[in-house]
Amino acid sequence: MPDRPASLRRSILVWLVLATAAIGLLALLDTRTEALRTARDVSDRVLLGSAMAIAEGVNVDAEGGLAVALPFSALDMLSSAAQDQVFYRVDGPHGVLTGYQDLDVTPLAPGQETGLADGRYRTMPIRTATILRELTTGDGTLPFTVTVAETTRARDALARSILTRSALRIAGLIAGAALVAWAAATYALRPLDRLSRAIAARAPHDLTAIETDTPAELRPVVDALNGFLLRLSHAMAALQNFASNANHQIRTPLTVARTQIAVAARPEARPALDKADAALIRIERVLEQLLLLARVEATGLRPALGPVDVAALARGVTADLLPQAVRRGQDLGYDGPDRATSPSEEVLLGELLRNLVGNALAHCPPETMVTVHLTDLGTGGLRLDVVDSGPAVADGQLAALRSRLEPAGGPGERRSGSHGLGLHIVSEIARALGARVTLDRGPGGSGLSVQVTLPGAVRPESGEGWLGR
Repeated sequence: MPDRPASLRRSILVWLVLATAAIGLLALLDTRTEALRTARDVSDRVLLGSAMAIAEGVNVDAEGGLAVALPFSALDMLSSAAQDQVFYRVDGPHGVLTGYQDLDVTPLAPGQETGLADGRYRTMPIRTATILRELTTGDGTLPFTVTVAETTRARDALARSILTRSALRIAGLIAGAALVAWAAATYALRPLDRLSRAIAARAPHDLTAIETDTPAELRPVVDALNGFLLRLSHAMAALQNFASNANHQIRTPLTVARTQIAVAARPEARPALDKADAALIRIERVLEQLLLLARVEATGLRPALGPVDVAALARGVTADLLPQAVRRGQDLGYDGPDRATSPSEEVLLGELLRNLVGNALAHCPPETMVTVHLTDLGTGGLRLDVVDSGPAVADGQLAALRSRLEPAGGPGERRSGSHGLGLHIVSEIARALGARVTLDRGPGGSGLSVQVTLPGAVRPESGEGWLGR
């Protein structure tokens, strides 16, 4: 299974989304740190306010000691929707005055009046705030500390809320960036789509330069493609010139030979000379058609088709090659109707059939039977079968023979040597005539059977074809 080609639009989208996601992840990490810091600062301010409110309720009693009147508002300000638990402790010069005695006091550095710290109380995570205050009496000053602690559920909920909102905003940013990237890539690739449509709409023989509006990034590609088309057009022109020159150079000596045969004709040698002249005429026509076939392949045009009596043509080719079959000790015959017409080109179809029968005779041993079958398929056209009863063909050899019928098939192996250009010429002529060629083993698994299916209706032509007779 071929690999799926890479998409430029998809690559742009993937890389932009990945880059945006990476930036968003970094921003989210920074937002998390900031959210935790913000939630902690808010919690610390409330804890310190509560500790200060409790400190306001500490007074000197009649005996010169410290008395605590705990105000209700001091702990009420710590209430939250998260239902956090609050703990407090007030310490005087001689120990705990009130509160939770097992609550740890935040250590204060010398000269420091407030302290904040995270810790655990009875397996619960807490945030603790401690403040240092003094009261003046007639005997001197009485220092005391107030410690307030709160569980961290409200603080964590606030940090999660900030982080969630930031994550949603970043996700929306990534989605928006993906949409913008897709739209931008689609818009940016429109010139490439126009260029591909312009190339696809060109006729097979149109080798003129491509003229279309393209951005600066695509200009080198268009220039390189136009340079290739220019070189290809020069090569096609050279091929057509070669075909024209070869046609002229080959026909001239053939015409001279025919003239000399006519001059040197004697009554007793007249039948042989007539046969030689007929052979030269046929060679001249075949060479002309094959050279024009090369021009057809170069330009992408097709020959003009007309009604051809395929039955008469098959009988004629069989009769022409019968002496060769007799010399090789082979049995050559025709099996089919007396008349069957199909839209084709007589000379090219005759050369196709001559190649098939000639190959069968050349590559089969003596006493082989070679038969040309013609079958009328009705509206489906006609089918020519060239079947031989030669030796069985191995799988590898059969695959090599079939490869000769492919448009880009390389040279194959024949049963006893090289196949030459026979099957390749058959394949090219069949494509020019709109026919279909298949190859398989003969009946019973011996020999070969080559089927040529001809079209059943004359194709409409827009004008006079290259190979008009």
